Amino acid sequence: MHQKGKIQIIEWEDLDKRKFYSFGMFVSVSIRATAYPFALIRTRLQVQKGKSLYKGTFDAFFKILRSDGVQGLYRGFMVNLLTLISGQAYVTTYELVRKYVSYYSENNTVKSLVAGGLASLVAQSITVPIDVVSQHLMMQGQEEHLTRFRLNTEAGKTKKVFGQTRNLVSQIFAADGFLGFYRGYGASLLTSMPKSAVWWPFYHFYAEQLSKLAPSNCPHLILQAVAGPLAAVTAATITNPMDVIRARVQVEGITITKTFRRLIAEEGYLGFTKGLSARIISSVPAAIVLTVGYETLKRMSLRSELVDSRHW
Repeated sequence: MHQKGKIQIIEWEDLDKRKFYSFGMFVSVSIRATAYPFALIRTRLQVQKGKSLYKGTFDAFFKILRSDGVQGLYRGFMVNLLTLISGQAYVTTYELVRKYVSYYSENNTVKSLVAGGLASLVAQSITVPIDVVSQHLMMQGQEEHLTRFRLNTEAGKTKKVFGQTRNLVSQIFAADGFLGFYRGYGASLLTSMPKSAVWWPFYHFYAEQLSKLAPSNCPHLILQAVAGPLAAVTAATITNPMDVIRARVQVEGITITKTFRRLIAEEGYLGFTKGLSARIISSVPAAIVLTVGYETLKRMSLRSELVDSRHW
């Protein structure tokens, strides 16, 4: 019997793992393809000095579209797809840690908070090197280069994707060594871990509150599809200051402390809100796709003997 105000959570032990990982790859690619253009815009807005090139999110969108076409909005996307590995590592860590924490606490907020933070730690250790390369690629194709590295654009289309990536990797290694690929790792953790740790508890909180307000026959998936974006906006707003610092550390190649001081000196505290609108705009559709995709994925991956026992 459906209980008003109670949303059933599918836990790790309820899943058919083969189905879960197979379907998960498709969901991950869809999410990245949806959110990537706004992630690119957010990075460019955060790294530019003041409003030297773009006045805002929509101005950046149309300028990039006019100068580079649709492919300009996906600059560095092929490299970014390597983060699929970290995506799988993230969900596996999250679900396993939730299961482990449940031995000590049945409180869903505690489980979500701890699992979300640790899942992000594992994922970011894989993602940061890919992000460093991807963000330098994002900054190419502008009149004003805000990255330390320049690429040869005379190569053919094949080399633009693969040859230039190899060239960029070589430049980063020559300039900074292996640690150059972990530029901004600390700042990235300070952004992603709190964001992940905050998102999951808020997601479950909003979903439960909505279920209490909604009619008893309202599908849970609709409530979750609304709760996801609400949690994403909350998490994005709380963690945006460190996201600005992370982007600048990775692109400009200076320390967190120097980046913080420079940002305060050049743009004041309002500088920490840079890219927030782009971040929210990108996080809302991504959160809808993520939430609906992930919850649907878990339902599709539910062990066959449990299907009839669940009510959605």
